[in-house]
Amino acid sequence: MDTQKALPKKIEIRLIKTARLDEIVSLYKDAGWWKNSYGKSPEFLRGIVAGSALFAGAFENNKMIGMGRALSDKASDAYIQDVAVLKEFQGRGVGKKIIQTLITGLNTWGVDWIGLIAQPGTTGFYENLGFEQLEGHVPLKLKDRK
Repeated sequence: MDTQKALPKKIEIRLIKTARLDEIVSLYKDAGWWKNSYGKSPEFLRGIVAGSALFAGAFENNKMIGMGRALSDKASDAYIQDVAVLKEFQGRGVGKKIIQTLITGLNTWGVDWIGLIAQPGTTGFYENLGFEQLEGHVPLKLKDRK
């Protein structure tokens, strides 16, 4: 049974091809990811919208208050990442709707394998949306070569 509140009518989720850089930076900072950007200029974020197979933005009064994106070959596999909702809007179903919008978009292409790497403490959120732990697999990352 879904116990989350319905998405407030004034908040809308839509797939977008461009976004304001300052709004993406605000979401990264609010999520605590900015410290992980290794001192890069905010410009490096400009490509994440256009370079994603799908990019979903959550908006209240045309201000982006949440985002999520999918990387995919648009045929069989996809990864969802960078799902963030400003703290003041969390708990209202915004993140859930972002994920559902991405899954629906991926399904229209026939993508049948959708994965993600959950941050510690968020596993339950994703399990409630139909994700399960990928038993027998370990996520890996290329070492920083700097």
